[in-house]
Amino acid sequence: MDSVNRTLYIPLYGKSYVSRKNIILRDPKAEEIWDTEGFALKGKSRSKWLAYNMAMRARVFDDWTARMIAGHPHAAVIHAGCGLDSRCLRVSEPYETWYDCDLPDVISVRKRYYRETDAYHMISLDASDPSQTAQLPDRKEAVVVMEGLSMYLSSEQLRGFFSALQEKYESLYILMDVYTVFGAKASKYKNPVNDVGVSVLYGIDDMDELLSGLEIRFKAEHTFTPDRLINELKPAEKIFFRILFTGRMYGKIYRLYELVKESV
Repeated sequence: MDSVNRTLYIPLYGKSYVSRKNIILRDPKAEEIWDTEGFALKGKSRSKWLAYNMAMRARVFDDWTARMIAGHPHAAVIHAGCGLDSRCLRVSEPYETWYDCDLPDVISVRKRYYRETDAYHMISLDASDPSQTAQLPDRKEAVVVMEGLSMYLSSEQLRGFFSALQEKYESLYILMDVYTVFGAKASKYKNPVNDVGVSVLYGIDDMDELLSGLEIRFKAEHTFTPDRLINELKPAEKIFFRILFTGRMYGKIYRLYELVKESV
């Protein structure tokens, strides 16, 4: 795998770590995959604080995905940049069709641990190439999960991906985490992905500018670290975690946005 693909092991480690502690996220598949595929992470990548943060982010995405499926039961679920994540197993809300999508090297590893069914599929898809969205299922609605993906796409590539999605689907429900421009610049010096060789990341400050001319619009901003999940930590841990991941500086670096396109 190249350096971008190797970043998937950082959240995988975090999810396996908290799953073994039986807090925040129950993810036996992450434990299984990490035991087989894991390697010696270094620096910030193996911090328990980052593990807690990665697991909370995943849980927020899980809960949102479950709500979207419940509200839109016939929608296609598209997890773009899925890595080795087991959201397809963690989300208990029944779905009609789910597509886990990532670059070919990732999908090749993924197929060692997951099996396709009539409802569940894995495909190679590069979000920087809008034409590849033709592989996605034909439905009126799509729930699109973009966790840990946007920062590897330029604004032009992200707009191209969104444009292709809105052409394909009458209604779209998207959850996407983003770095700010400041966050992307700061990450050159202080980001766990540096530990696996990534040096180029992209940030977004103006969502209106990004979405200008598109039918997709901004709906809401969400927190990565809701109190209900922080409260699963030990008392002393809660204090330090809040300092690291809930302050104003964190919001200047990293954001979580819900986007929508709804048919008239």
